[in-house]
Amino acid sequence: MSGVRILNASGCLDALVAPEVTRSLDAFVTKTITPLPRGGNPPVRIAETESGMLNSIGLQGPGIDAFVESHLPRLAALETELWVSVGGFSAPDFATVCERLDGEKDIAVLELNLSCPNVDEAPETAAELVAAARAATRKPLYAKLSPAQWDVAASARAVVAAGADGLSLVNTIRGLALDASLRPRLARTVGGYSGPALRPIALACVHACAAAVEVPIVGMGGVRTGLDALELVAVGATSVALGTVLFADPDAPARIGAELTAEASARGYANPLDAHAVAVVRSEKSLQIAQNSTA
Repeated sequence: MSGVRILNASGCLDALVAPEVTRSLDAFVTKTITPLPRGGNPPVRIAETESGMLNSIGLQGPGIDAFVESHLPRLAALETELWVSVGGFSAPDFATVCERLDGEKDIAVLELNLSCPNVDEAPETAAELVAAARAATRKPLYAKLSPAQWDVAASARAVVAAGADGLSLVNTIRGLALDASLRPRLARTVGGYSGPALRPIALACVHACAAAVEVPIVGMGGVRTGLDALELVAVGATSVALGTVLFADPDAPARIGAELTAEASARGYANPLDAHAVAVVRSEKSLQIAQNSTA
């Protein structure tokens, strides 16, 4: 056991289609569930690029009623810890879904999708959405934040103050790809960009938030190897989620877990968690200088 838990990023794995992959994870995160059923955005909704993938799925899902009545029992039967991604278009939407799931014993954590780039944003701030969810449930809440903001650490402080128990970093970042005729390849023009090119951005965001708040962090963004995962741990993550890699390599959870242990051992760490936040500790002085220079 590496001590670092490995999850999937929401929307990157269908547990009911690939149950064995799901069982190889320490916890499974569902696609985002909204109050009402959603058909999602029109096709084309996925486009590969040189260094990653664009998607514009648009929170396609069954809605909370069908999820609880049909999907949840089948997911629980897989006997893998279950996290449910919660979404919506207003604070009442988040509260509605969280309240409905509060009494479901098979759900361990609710992950609040506060940053989907493929749908219209809620009018409330991330902190207000967290506060609404917190008032509706006793379950642990993880806030999933966007990398597309000037000060992600300030957002982290705000959502933790509002009641978030942990952070998921990061969601996809908005991107665009053109076809040979110089037209957008996605029907909605832009989509969420994931894959290897997102990894340096994820590292920077996890680093900033780990220095700002003391809550567990699930790091994600472009993880393909055990070393990628170890670097996220070094900048402050306690768990790692796999996203785009799962589309090409269903054996990635076991492989990356083994590589993570080996990479940590090669650097003198008996357990990968022993490397937790070592990069943050080493850069503490420079962080203080940066804070002073902007005061």
